Formats: sequence, C-alpha cells, structure tokens
Amino acid sequence: MRIYIPSTIPLLDAACHAGEFGPAPLTAYAVTPALREWFATADDEELEYAAMEQAARASVGLVAAAPDAPRKRVVVACDVSAIPPADGTVQLGDARLELHVVIPWSAVAAAHIDGDPAVEVVATAAKLWDVAHGNTADPGHEEAVFALDSCEGEDLLWYATQEIPDFLAAEGPRGIRGRATS
Repeated sequence: MRIYIPSTIPLLDAACHAGEFGPAPLTAYAVTPALREWFATADDEELEYAAMEQAARASVGLVAAAPDAPRKRVVVACDVSAIPPADGTVQLGDARLELHVVIPWSAVAAAHIDGDPAVEVVATAAKLWDVAHGNTADPGHEEAVFALDSCEGEDLLWYATQEIPDFLAAEGPRGIRGRATS
C-alpha cells in the first residue's frame, strides 16, 4: 500500500541520513476507507492524488513550524505492507493515518517536492498557516485559506529514490541554500 508522509527538506535530509522516518507515531496519508467513501466515484489514481494532496497541505504546516526550512512542500511516497485501520475518529474524506511504526528508508518509492517557482506561494501559505487553522471570525481567515489553497496550483516535482541524495546535496546543508526570505 502506498502512504504519503508530509515532510520538509531538513526532515527529508535527516531521514535519508538516518535510514528511516521516525520516531513513531508518524502522521501519514493514504487511501483510507473514509477517503474512498467520500470520493465514491473516483478511481484509484484519483484517490492516490487526493491522499497526496492532503499530505502536501500538511507539509505546509511543517514548513510553517520550521522557520529555517526552505519554503517548499515535501511529500514522501512509501510502499508499506499494510496500514492500520481507522480508529473511528476519522472524518469522511480524511486520508490521515497515525502510524505507530518507524518507516525504513527502503520503503521510500519517491519524493514529491516543490520547484523554485512555488517558494513564494508556499512561503505565504506558511506565514498564514495559524490564521487558516484558527478562528474563522478572524478577518484574515479567508485570505489565509486562499493562500493555502493556492499551493494546490503548484506542481510537485517527482524525484526517484536514487535522486533524493543528489537533490539534498544541491539544496545545500540542511536545505539552507533553498530557503526563501520572507
């Protein structure tokens, strides 16, 4: 089964060097029964894309929480043998899972990472992350949600597993070279 782990460039670098994503618990996204039920007419490819988009949105939150991280969304696609069943608290359409295991680097199938043109859009969304997830009466709430939704208009680039170390080396130590100023 394919799962999508939201990340940042520094977290991806750390996992690459450690040989695993962890520690548990980890938040990941996949085609869950709740997602499948919400998008009942979607095919498997559309469901996978919807799960990856939810992980990409969660990546913005990780970027927002890491001021020194480059302003690029990172989603790591991994193949695992099984996913735990939902605990009943998942909302309809939600692809989120809580994994109670460490994911070995050998499970990584690819990384999906924003290109340089997306940096400004992601930086704006990251800056407004708390407003987008806060009080809906906040006067800036609609602008913040729009900024977050705008990230979905940016294509994530695909990197095969063997390309990830070269990508990280090109980004510089801990991704500092790719950091946007905001």
